[in-house]
Amino acid sequence: MNHEIETIQQHLAKLRQVIEQHNYNYDVLNNPSIPDAEYDRLFHELQQIEHRFPQLVTADSPTQRVGAPPLKAFSQITHRIPMLSLGNALEDAEVAAFDRRMREDLEVDCVEYAVEPKFDGLAVSLRYENGILMTGATRGDGYVGEDITLNLRTIRAIPLRLTADPLPAVLEVRGEVLMLKADFMKLNQQQRENGEKEFANPRNAAAGSLRQLNSGITAARRLTFFAYGIGIGEGSTVPKDKHNHIMEFLAALHFPVAPECGVVKGLDALQQYYHDVGSQRDQLPYEIDGVVYKVNSLAQQEKLGFVSRAPRFALAHKFPAQEAVTELLDIDVQVGRTGALTPVARLKPVIVGGVTVTNATLHNADEINRKNIMIHDSVVVRRAGDVIPEVVSVVLEKRPSNAKPFDMPDHCPVCGAKAVRLPEEAVVRCIGGLFCPAQQKQAIMHFASRRAMDIEGLGEKLVAQLVDNAMIRTPADLYKLGLSALSGLARMAEKSASNIVAAIEKSKNTTLARFIYALGIRNVGETTAKELARHFGSLDSLMCANIEDLQQVTDIGPVVAQSTVDFFSEPHNREVIEQLRFCGLRWIERANKTGESAHHLTLAGKTFVLTGTLPHMTREEAREKIEKLGGKVVGSVSSKTDYVIAGADPGSKYDKAVKFGIKILDEAGLLQLLH
Repeated sequence: MNHEIETIQQHLAKLRQVIEQHNYNYDVLNNPSIPDAEYDRLFHELQQIEHRFPQLVTADSPTQRVGAPPLKAFSQITHRIPMLSLGNALEDAEVAAFDRRMREDLEVDCVEYAVEPKFDGLAVSLRYENGILMTGATRGDGYVGEDITLNLRTIRAIPLRLTADPLPAVLEVRGEVLMLKADFMKLNQQQRENGEKEFANPRNAAAGSLRQLNSGITAARRLTFFAYGIGIGEGSTVPKDKHNHIMEFLAALHFPVAPECGVVKGLDALQQYYHDVGSQRDQLPYEIDGVVYKVNSLAQQEKLGFVSRAPRFALAHKFPAQEAVTELLDIDVQVGRTGALTPVARLKPVIVGGVTVTNATLHNADEINRKNIMIHDSVVVRRAGDVIPEVVSVVLEKRPSNAKPFDMPDHCPVCGAKAVRLPEEAVVRCIGGLFCPAQQKQAIMHFASRRAMDIEGLGEKLVAQLVDNAMIRTPADLYKLGLSALSGLARMAEKSASNIVAAIEKSKNTTLARFIYALGIRNVGETTAKELARHFGSLDSLMCANIEDLQQVTDIGPVVAQSTVDFFSEPHNREVIEQLRFCGLRWIERANKTGESAHHLTLAGKTFVLTGTLPHMTREEAREKIEKLGGKVVGSVSSKTDYVIAGADPGSKYDKAVKFGIKILDEAGLLQLLH
């Protein structure tokens, strides 16, 4: 039996070592070497063996990262060497003064510095004895911190056992616990889905997760760790000469170390490092609020010593604050190119991230309600790089007596059309798509696009010129343009103008499906437009349809039905449609489905798939011919497909048709079927 236990112990040790190596690859190197399913299999195997032999469970086992029963309170841990904060610099002149003091006190012409990003997280210390993680604590007041060992054990980036040979008798590693930006976004998404309060920023999320009395909650949230130094290091392998050698030593022990760490010499190099890291700040996977400079020589550090509660040999050079508090003076509503109504905060001017901010996005009405924002509140404004500033929270204790709630308008502030919010959408939208000035360019661009009215040559720049010069307001105005007006535009030759006039004239002869799609009805795409045209047969029938009528159409539910009814209920939209008809747009109409005879639509109920290159027609032309006779064209082959139309190089769809025994036609066969 003893031999069996010994064998199991050896297998467990190997299994734990393999799992921790994969944790290191995934959480530190960001380079997973096995699929998640294989990792889960290994972890499950470890759990099963430890369940059968609980006496073999060790404190450093990966299974001990999953959390422990809740504590009633944190106990305290005294730091043998205080965890002091750093002095701060906000201006280049303060950095120059720091470098001058270092040179004068050390009596040297140039100082070598270790440089690293300043993480925006929580400082902690990790105490290892003979390579085993024994305790972990917060910084606290610098002298006494909280014992959060159980929570720190759940962070997979922190080694539970060190693998150096020989191992330091005691090693106290210092670093920062934080939450990566991507994990912060996922956590807040979960908070929203669960109807719970969101965290203001990654530091807030990390702090809230790390200081849980229930370590199971900490384990469920993805935290990480970066080492930035040691407090105590007893052993011959611990470097005693330079700080950058300590960082290399910690990296060799599988502690995460920021790749932005480095060594520079002199003031100019310090300032260059500050600007280089600052330019990368928004692209980094974690939040930083500055950089840290440390005299690299440990002997020189000891000579410089400490002042008050900070080391004299180190300095934090802070970036301009990305958050600030100011007054919310009012809330305006802007209308975007797609008709979305977006509330915008008008702020008392405040400097955020080195820029004066007077406006910030509030996203939508749900966000305003969730954050409990009122006009005249004191609010926290955040700006990150080139990202539009946003209001992230309210300082409730500063709420004034004249604070008033915001009501989202039910009509567009630009054109006066009805503004609606469709089910399952967070955004309120103006339904005046064909005439709303805020949507002009977008509506006209969509109307003229290839799959809509297909007006060749009418690109984005030309549409912008026409709208900006007040030559067109709605799609109907396109059909009133003359050659002289177009040729008078900048960079528009007479030949080009003539081609566009011809393309506009050609577009008058279209199909009902294309025209419906060109109108830009919310949620009505190309396929839905074809189904509407097929079902109703005429534009007037569609415009008169109610929600119940629309839901009789294939694949149309309440959301599409509501947006269609809303669109046609707006008088200005109907007016533009009448203008388009008056300008000569035409298409073949028929009676709706209930009144049509079967011989008009010889392909009704038949499903087609097109694949390969046809010799004399494009796929789009083939599609239109099929749909004109009531057939339906889909993108993939299934057992419900009636015909596959195959040209040259047909690919896998042809093979699938053969497998299912579906009838395959070439172009000649299709033409025969159509005729």
